[in-house]
This record gives sequence, structure tokens and C-alpha cells, in this order.
Amino acid sequence: MVTRLYTHPIYLEHLTSAGHPERPDRLRAIQRALDDEPFETLDRAEAPEGDEQTILFVHPEPFVESIRRQVPEEGLAQIDGDTILSPKSWQAALTAIGAANAAVDDVFSGKIDNVFVAARPPGHHAEKTTAMGFCLFNNSAIAARYAQRRYGAERVAIVDWDVHHGNGTQDIFWEDPSVLYCSTHQMPLFPGTGAKSEAGVGNIVNAPLSPDTGSDDFREAFRSRVLPALDNFAPDLIIISAGFDAHHRDPLAEINLTEADFDWATGQLMDRAARFSSNRLVSLLEGGYDLHGLAFSVAAHVKRLMKG
Repeated sequence: MVTRLYTHPIYLEHLTSAGHPERPDRLRAIQRALDDEPFETLDRAEAPEGDEQTILFVHPEPFVESIRRQVPEEGLAQIDGDTILSPKSWQAALTAIGAANAAVDDVFSGKIDNVFVAARPPGHHAEKTTAMGFCLFNNSAIAARYAQRRYGAERVAIVDWDVHHGNGTQDIFWEDPSVLYCSTHQMPLFPGTGAKSEAGVGNIVNAPLSPDTGSDDFREAFRSRVLPALDNFAPDLIIISAGFDAHHRDPLAEINLTEADFDWATGQLMDRAARFSSNRLVSLLEGGYDLHGLAFSVAAHVKRLMKG
């Protein structure tokens, strides 16, 4: 397998307040992990800045402009209690979108089998007109729309294993049968959405997990809900909203996964990508707030992407 990594120094310049869990050190931990010997053959590229017009595939222009206006010239500005802007946040967010769209270009070119994007800020909580939960724009949703508009992808699947439900992605595709959204997440937990009964037009598949559960429940949720939905949908592209905060070390939740679970889930999605989408798979970093748990989990995920 040919696996590409996109990242960029600008992601370290999206600053948050002291003690905030979504912090630049997350990417530094990932970078150290991926500098190890097993990743010598990883194809590495600097993320390009995105085309602002692609944001409008998902978010209306007045919302986009409101985010731009709130970016401070110095210091920090708060959108809400969790979601923070600093002077370089606009450029970081635009480059996160650029990386996600470049990853779509790569896998549709056939030269790259799969891509992992290590970017900040994350995206899956961003609804059509609301930035929240550390997220400004919905990177996964924009990449899905980009694949549809640029490459004519008829069916795009987004699989979200972040421990928090991706309310933003669900909101964006609630009435769109061309995009399948599958999520495993702890419930109850922020943002309070993600019940099994939330099904959109049959394209939303939620698999909530109870607190203090772990590998067995996670894998059963995949086997019983996520994988059958993917098999029925037969996607042209699989996008992973790859949060690693369901790791047992993570401070923001109570699901007890290990690196082996992320390795297993990655392999399951790669099997479906091989079967349905000519290996096309794009993975975008979402959460993960314990630095050791995040680094170990990303390493297992990327190693599986590279091995097939």
C-alpha cells in the first residue's frame, strides 16, 4: 500500500487557552510517533492551503465570513466556551481543508492508496451554520462534497470513531442519501446527539456505546451496524473521522479502547475500501487528548494503512 501523510507547521499556530485539551502538543506527539523507523517508507507531503470556495460546498457564506471576522489580530477570541480562535486559526483551518481535499485528489489519481491527514483544528462538530466543540469548519464533509463535485463520486461513506458524536456531519448530511454517515461514540456525552433512532433518510447509522465499555462492545458495534451499512452502501470513497479519544487513557471520556482496536477497525475499513472503492480511503484527525494514547493509536492506525 502507498500511504501518504499530510501535515503542516501552520497547524501548530492554531492556539488555544492554557489547559485546553485541543492543543498544539497533540500534533507534536503524533509527529514524534511517526518519525520512528516503521514509518521510514511513509510518503510525506506538506499540506496545501485550501480553496476557500470549497468551504461553501458545505457552509453558507455568511457563516464563513462570520468566522473570518472573529479571528483576532492578537491574543485569543472565543466562539463559545470550548472553541477558540487565534491570529493563525483561519490559515490553519484553510490548510486543514486543503489537506483533506488534496487527499481526495491523491486517492482518485490512483497513485496513492490511502492518506492520513494530521491537521488542526478538527471538524466533525461543525454544523452547517455553527462552529462548536473545538471545530470551525467540517473537514470531512467538505472532502466528501469535493469528491462528489470534482470526481463524480456517487456514494461517499464517512465513518466516525471519535468518542464524541459528530453532530456536525450528521446535521450536514441529514437529508442526503448520497452520503452515509456511521458513528461509534460514547452516550451520554457531549454533544448529546447520536441516538440509534437518529437515522436521517436511512443514511445515518449511529452506534452509541455506554460509558466504561471497551473493545468487545466497540467491535460488536462495528460488526453489527457499521460494516453491514457499508456493505449495503458500497461507497466510492471512505473517509474516516479519526478521533482517538476512545482510548482508555483519554481524559474526556470513559471508553476503554487500545491501539489494537484502532488497528482492527482500520483493517475492517480497508477491506471495504478494497472491495468497493479501489482502496480509496482518506483519514482525517479529529480528537484524542492524552498525548501518549493519541501517539500510540495514530501509530497503530497509520501502520495498518501502510500494511494493508
